[in-house]
Amino acid sequence: MTTHPDLPDGSSAGLHDLSRWIGTWLFWPMFRLHRHAMERVPAEGPVVLVANHSAFIDGPLLFGLIGRRSVFLIKQELFSGVMGWYLPRIGQLSVRRGEPDRAPLIAAQRVLRGGGLVGVFPEGTRGSGDATSARNGAAWLARSTGAVVLPVACRGTHRPDGSGWRFRPRVDLLVGHPFMVNDQRGRAGLAAATEQIRFTLADLVAELDRLRDGVGPGAPGRLDEQHR
Repeated sequence: MTTHPDLPDGSSAGLHDLSRWIGTWLFWPMFRLHRHAMERVPAEGPVVLVANHSAFIDGPLLFGLIGRRSVFLIKQELFSGVMGWYLPRIGQLSVRRGEPDRAPLIAAQRVLRGGGLVGVFPEGTRGSGDATSARNGAAWLARSTGAVVLPVACRGTHRPDGSGWRFRPRVDLLVGHPFMVNDQRGRAGLAAATEQIRFTLADLVAELDRLRDGVGPGAPGRLDEQHR
């Protein structure tokens, strides 16, 4: 396979681009999708995308709708059967949860140095989606490559326990402003950068909640919305 600097070694750019094209229309029949401030996504250059995570569909949704090639760090458990063949070939990276695993971070670092976009869910696993916890991976990647951090908030994909089937629920994506993490050195600097990412993402999720509720500075009509 031809090497592409914005994708990990061994992946297929053609299959990646085909999958992303499918993802641009696949979810519209399933959800009422509302995308906000998509113009904030850098068209090129190294980007560490950080997003809250409340449902399995969040990753595929962002992969299809973010508007450029993207490499996500995904839990190893999903790399089995057909997906174990498919995910690496579209450039997605397997991460072992709860144990040291530098190999995917080094691969992600190469992608960023090649001008690519790497997606990280700092919470590490699906939770409330409020982004109240964070891991160090996103901060380490941004600090070691000089990449900007792009926060993205997603709401509406989580179905509360005990709730019934929902017909085409409303799903919102809100893109925040890209920013650089602090450049303080050492573990203290890494911890500070991680907190910076956590607070910024949590604030963006809260802004999206206000937008969905129709109150506050993020109320509908005050952000450009792109609908299909």
